[in-house]
Amino acid sequence: MKKPTVFVVDDDDAVRDSIAVLLHSAGLVAETYASAEEFLSAFSAARPGCLLLDLNLPGKSGLQLQSDLRRRDMRIPIIFLTAHGDVRTAVQAIKADAFEYLAKPVEGRTLLAHVRTALEADRKQRVQENDRTTLKLALAGLSERERAVLALAVVGLPNKEIARRLGISHRTVEVYRSRILLKTGAATMLSLATLAHARGLSLE
Repeated sequence: MKKPTVFVVDDDDAVRDSIAVLLHSAGLVAETYASAEEFLSAFSAARPGCLLLDLNLPGKSGLQLQSDLRRRDMRIPIIFLTAHGDVRTAVQAIKADAFEYLAKPVEGRTLLAHVRTALEADRKQRVQENDRTTLKLALAGLSERERAVLALAVVGLPNKEIARRLGISHRTVEVYRSRILLKTGAATMLSLATLAHARGLSLE
């Protein structure tokens, strides 16, 4: 996985520079932008990281940028930084899945702690999404009969009952089960069902 980047969007040159210096001193990669539009033109959802976002910006506001990213399904943890926030905007940002909402000025140690937590959250999300895609492709590669065996096996039916319902031999069911586990990389049908459920995938 690519090294994560902390994207900083703030219209104050001094703020951008000071945050970049702080991040670099902590061994983190940082990119700075003066506006939401500038950031959007350069950002790709494939890039891991988090976003430090000012609330009040020229052009699109921080909240509008947050909305744009959600609409484009560009998921990245957003930490809002603002010197002019209020309870209403804070609630709005958090309801729209902001990772954190901090008031300026914020202590460097505190900001770094939140950044590292956001980067870890992004890493976990990307690992889960990659696992989901891999499992989805594996399930799509099952034959029609393998899918039929899988649907009955994950609800707990024994091989003998699966064989009876599908009109095949007990031994054939065992072969299909082995193929399913091999194709999906799962250790057991139970672990396969658990993983699929966690990834929002149907086995029916």
